[in-house]
Amino acid sequence: MHSFIHGLPKAELHVHIEGSLEPELMMELAQRNKVRLPFDSVEAIRAAYEFSDLQSFLDLYYAGMAVLRTEEDFYQLTRDYLERSHTQGTRHAEIFFDPQAHTERGVPFAAVVNGIHQALDEARAKYDLSSMLILCFLRHLSADSAHAVLDEALPFKDLFVGVGLDSSEKGHPPSKFSEVFARARDEGLHAVAHAGEEGPPEYISEALDLLRVRRVDHGVRCLEDDELVARLVDEQIPLTVCPMSNVKLRVFDTMGDHTLAELLDRGLCVTVNSDDPAYFGGYAADNLLAVQRALGLSRDQVIQLARNSLQASFVDEARKLRLISELEAYITEGVSGS
Repeated sequence: MHSFIHGLPKAELHVHIEGSLEPELMMELAQRNKVRLPFDSVEAIRAAYEFSDLQSFLDLYYAGMAVLRTEEDFYQLTRDYLERSHTQGTRHAEIFFDPQAHTERGVPFAAVVNGIHQALDEARAKYDLSSMLILCFLRHLSADSAHAVLDEALPFKDLFVGVGLDSSEKGHPPSKFSEVFARARDEGLHAVAHAGEEGPPEYISEALDLLRVRRVDHGVRCLEDDELVARLVDEQIPLTVCPMSNVKLRVFDTMGDHTLAELLDRGLCVTVNSDDPAYFGGYAADNLLAVQRALGLSRDQVIQLARNSLQASFVDEARKLRLISELEAYITEGVSGS
């Protein structure tokens, strides 16, 4: 399964580019940009990656990204993520970025988005790895702050395809951002949102009804509401589930407790993703392999997860059909070669 899963053509639909900041790069950028970190070594950074909940992770996540200062930093961060993704069989990536976390530190929006895009363009040419950017609003900040960053982002609208909602979920319902999402949709941008990770299933319903999202990021708590599950199945709203993240942040105690198999069995359009791979210990294929081993997923279930990821992407139909054909060819070759 290891080689099969790593070679399986797949899309990653839930990854925060800032969450791919590996400790080695964090130390390198801290030295280059003269940023003091509360750690004196790569080993000390890794030792801090024990989290009790989402907030304990976010505290370290925001501290770590302080080393990102220049366009070159964002280019290097994204280049490294895409190189690792390529080795994991990722053929298409839809990447979140958190501009408010940078512009509030005085980093120009242009430096963030241009640095990221330089790496995306290179990976497209080098690996035929297609990609898209999704601008996320930080839900612990005000709706006014979200409107302000959208104003700043719109001149760069051709560089991102959608908006999302991330950061601290508890106490920050999707309804808080209904107006800024309406503005984004009017600009032709796709809408996605984190909901139903630590927050209740009602947040998933709000994201669907008020933000009109086309995908739900995480969404694992939908199983607490049978009517909601029926709706998600009926409308085939994709869930971008992140198994290693869920265990690291104590949504589930162990991988064996994860409900991904039940989500699949109930007909939900589930995908597997890495979320913040540098902090949670694995990229897309690593997550798929971990959950397959823990839950005993069949080969067909693994293939379904990969197929779901391609179907749920925002890539244009021609590229989507090509990637699905790639997947089907890989499966056929695997059968004939076994």
